[in-house]
Amino acid sequence: MMEHLNMQSMDKVAANVAKIRELFPNCVTERINNEGKLEHAIDFDMLKQELSDHVVDGLQERYQFTWPDKRKAILAANAPINKTLRPCREESVDFDNTENLYIEGDNLEVLKLLQETYLGKVKMIYIDPPYNTGRDFVYNDNFRQSAQEYIVYSGQLDSEGNRLEINSSSEGRYHTNWLNMMYPRLKLAKDLLSDDGVIFISIDSIECANLSKICDEIFGVENFVCNAIWRSSDNSNNDAKKFSNDYNSTLVYSKTTLWKPQKQEDPEKRKHFKNPDNDPKGAYFDGNPLNSPNYRENLRFDIVSPSGKIIHPPKNGWRWSKETLFEKIRIGEIRFNEDETNIKRRTYLCDMEGLPPSNLWIDFTKTGHNRQAKYELLSILPEDVFDTPKPVLLIKYILKLVEDSKDSIIMDFFSGSATTADAVMQMNNEDSGKRKYILVQLPENLDFSLAHASNDGKKTIENAIALCDKLRKKHFLTEIAKERIRRAGKKIKEENPLTTQDLDIGFRVLKCDSSNMEDVYFTPKEYMDKQQSLFIDNIKKDRSDEDLLFDAMLKLDTPLSSKIEKITIAGKTVYNVAQGHLMACFDKNVTDEVITAIAKEMPSYFIMRDSSQADDSVAINFEQIFNTYSPQTVRRVL
Repeated sequence: MMEHLNMQSMDKVAANVAKIRELFPNCVTERINNEGKLEHAIDFDMLKQELSDHVVDGLQERYQFTWPDKRKAILAANAPINKTLRPCREESVDFDNTENLYIEGDNLEVLKLLQETYLGKVKMIYIDPPYNTGRDFVYNDNFRQSAQEYIVYSGQLDSEGNRLEINSSSEGRYHTNWLNMMYPRLKLAKDLLSDDGVIFISIDSIECANLSKICDEIFGVENFVCNAIWRSSDNSNNDAKKFSNDYNSTLVYSKTTLWKPQKQEDPEKRKHFKNPDNDPKGAYFDGNPLNSPNYRENLRFDIVSPSGKIIHPPKNGWRWSKETLFEKIRIGEIRFNEDETNIKRRTYLCDMEGLPPSNLWIDFTKTGHNRQAKYELLSILPEDVFDTPKPVLLIKYILKLVEDSKDSIIMDFFSGSATTADAVMQMNNEDSGKRKYILVQLPENLDFSLAHASNDGKKTIENAIALCDKLRKKHFLTEIAKERIRRAGKKIKEENPLTTQDLDIGFRVLKCDSSNMEDVYFTPKEYMDKQQSLFIDNIKKDRSDEDLLFDAMLKLDTPLSSKIEKITIAGKTVYNVAQGHLMACFDKNVTDEVITAIAKEMPSYFIMRDSSQADDSVAINFEQIFNTYSPQTVRRVL
């Protein structure tokens, strides 16, 4: 394909910036120009320093990590939105009984909507966000607008109905776009984690350092756990121009310092434990108590052996303080050798609940690799629709690192091919766990993706579109992912008929949408009295009672996976959610009889339409009835 000839003269400034960038990369930054666009620019203070043999006077230095529009990225996390999650029974599996959630929508909006109900309740988050390769998509959160414009804009699609845009490496916003996408989402994700919760983030080398910096800022440096190296390729690339890229990083951050990884069974490490002297406690490992390699004066002190011999400290000192080391000697953890000239730290295998996990994930039998992921997905979706899925083994290994996770909520808000759902179902089958997943994915338009796809990914997107046509579904990535979960659950059941009778392979589909309330509900001052009279009911005409119910669950601390029972009282439909935690009635002409029956159930919350009360007397008696039978019930009307 021929390209248009550039009819403009050479941009000398850009050329000079490029030359300086080659010589002094630390002197080139990103800035907003007079047209509101981002461009590469020179940090002249830093350039002066590079060209000087003495310290150049300038602004006071401080440690910080910033980029253009960072403040607006923070605003994006905090700005409110008028949105809701609407249930979709026809696309769900076992809607009434499942505790798993598949949510379609922009994950920034969804994370905001989940804040009230799931605050501090998620045990583990795994995400595999878009890598910043210059071809991948980033979410278009439109930070070029003012704060108020952003709040109005938030949640809207672009003119073509898409929320994604190519993040070209030739653009001035290359790192900025990616950081602005990740920062608000991680801020919101942190709030959802429990105090003993943890997040695992897969990332490649291009943004690993930047991701680490924003995670340090959001989660705190003290909550950095590790940067685990996962060998993602089982075969090096012999055509690589420089180095073959054979690994990905997995950054691990905890919500607080309370989190610790589950000890692991490692046969290779256990080989180090032996019992040559027939110690009655069994196999042991004698470790070195030296402080190595750094010299510490306060760790240099003498030890007196049981027979009175003086044992001088090693060159760099002991590993522990005097108080700690003497206590270890007292309890028998530290042993003297036969001639009492040295000491050893004896660790018994029987005292260990397992071994600390390694941050080097190179065993394919434990964590899988990319080609394996492709093959295992083809066994479920032979249509070949995902180009770079993660292996189920990797997610299962991560799940095994999380203590007490068998009855926990596991979240993935860049869920892509839905590997996390597959892994959770497989783990539950293997260890009889009751883990529940929440997956979030933007309903990305596959036709849009195909138009921007690289040559490598074009074929898989075409296959995905063909599968959507076969399923008679819209051309959305989410349609393929839901089909993957359906087939994966069915496969697990078929292969394990004796152990999967109680296995939850269902999922509730929820879709992020505009508020259930008419606009006049939010901006009444913008409507004249005559216009307001048109709204006898402030709820949109296309919204069902179940839409209203799930909106209430979001607002009233009720998990969206809760069991919902529909009962009839005096001819009116009443929803009983989570065994009386929340009760709701959205029918018209609700009488005192209905209100009284509900109040006697003593729910934690009760909600109804403002227009549902049969007459003025019901409105007058409403509070009195609840004050009589259930004063602790929180009452709300729509």
